[in-house]
Amino acid sequence: MSGLLNKLPAKLTNKLPSKVADSTKSPADKSKSTLKPISNQFTKLLSVTKYLPANARSSILSKAFGKVVPYVGTTGVYYETVEPNQVVVSLNNVKAVQNHIGSIHAVAITLLAETATGFILGLNLPSDRILLIKSYSVNFYRPIKKGQIAAIASLSDEQRMEILNTPKGEMVIPCVIDDRESDSERDPIVVEMTWAWIPKAELEARRHGKASEKTAEAESEQSKDGAELNDMPVETDSDTEKS
Repeated sequence: MSGLLNKLPAKLTNKLPSKVADSTKSPADKSKSTLKPISNQFTKLLSVTKYLPANARSSILSKAFGKVVPYVGTTGVYYETVEPNQVVVSLNNVKAVQNHIGSIHAVAITLLAETATGFILGLNLPSDRILLIKSYSVNFYRPIKKGQIAAIASLSDEQRMEILNTPKGEMVIPCVIDDRESDSERDPIVVEMTWAWIPKAELEARRHGKASEKTAEAESEQSKDGAELNDMPVETDSDTEKS
């Protein structure tokens, strides 16, 4: 185990957030789940890293998941808790993610919520299906001026079973934005993300159908062009002699 940790890149372990919550999920909440994780690319990675120390595990998951969605990987999103019933991702309030008044940009907050809800759905989605974001609702009723924020997305066992047993469907996944250093007495910002999922075979069929339509249109255009050429008058030798 120590040999594996020594091989971790230094720049990876240096990118830990300035503050990480000790526990965003109580042991009591964890014990409520009686469902076993399904097997897909995300849960396989979790099983490989589950015996690593928490910080090392989070760093590896952050780098790995950042490669799955490259754009998310450029923002500094840090994966603190990645479990089938709860995903917690955080983001430091640094200049790169701030708006013109020094608050965390609305797009950065939305991206954090999308990441948390998308990954918790991905953890519970069989590998023969693909997820798609449909819509979201968020009320930015106050600026987040300093410190670190975290997005916390949760699923009940009932919701997990619905995802597993529904080949094609959608679900609204709420996400709480925790402003960890705020002195505000207002309630946390809640983002509602509507996600859908469909079988990969259906998506491929749609793509193939569109490709077939384009091919048919191209062939039709070629046929029209050929017909127009056939309808054009052709000058013969007799026409040349008459002239």
